[in-house]
Amino acid sequence: MLVAAAVCPCPPLLVPDVAAGAAPELAAARAACTDALGVLAAARPDRLVVVGPAEQSGRGAHPEGTRGSFRGFGVDLAVRLGGNGDGDGDGDGRGDSGAASERELPPSLAVAAWLLERTGWSDAPIEGLGVGEPLEADRCIQTGRDIIAQADRVALLVMGDASACRTLKAPGYLDERAAPFDAEVARALGAADVAAVKALDAELAYELKASGRAPWQVLAGAAEGAGLGGELLYEDAPYGVGYVVATWS
Repeated sequence: MLVAAAVCPCPPLLVPDVAAGAAPELAAARAACTDALGVLAAARPDRLVVVGPAEQSGRGAHPEGTRGSFRGFGVDLAVRLGGNGDGDGDGDGRGDSGAASERELPPSLAVAAWLLERTGWSDAPIEGLGVGEPLEADRCIQTGRDIIAQADRVALLVMGDASACRTLKAPGYLDERAAPFDAEVARALGAADVAAVKALDAELAYELKASGRAPWQVLAGAAEGAGLGGELLYEDAPYGVGYVVATWS
């Protein structure tokens, strides 16, 4: 069963080395993510599954130990999913631990790996799941149901951003539908409203470049019948992209 979930944004700018001089702008989001991971640890799960958007269609599994990096964003920073990365818990990702997969983590899961390394996660085995944007809601929901069948006490770290159309300078330019969409996303995730998350409009989410839609609906499938309550820890759009941090426990 699902015992806890944390919802976090996944921009590479969340990593200070990538953000460089702009790093302070997401300090509050980083702090909220740290608090959210604390909720996962407190739930004492048997397994942690990290779910995030991926470029490929369908689903892609990433076992514990899979490597990722931020070289594509101009930073020579490597991470590893699980095992505290470089083994010293400082989250710098520059160690030389063995890789478990030749396929690199997608950026969203690389950000998750960085967050987990930063907090020194060692509370449960980890596995990653990349979910492609075209994956329809029914399949996302069924994926969530399948995840919780893996262990008695499962926690989810769910990565994804809301719309990318909140301002004129946003990646998707300004779309008047973006703010209401993001408000409903924040409300639903903050309230652990499973039905509302299931009902998110996949086509609208795609048009608004909301990368979190599919991972959030995986969460909704996993949370069916769990009776979890929600808390919204952070909601903002500093770069015209909606970022939400919430916990379900």
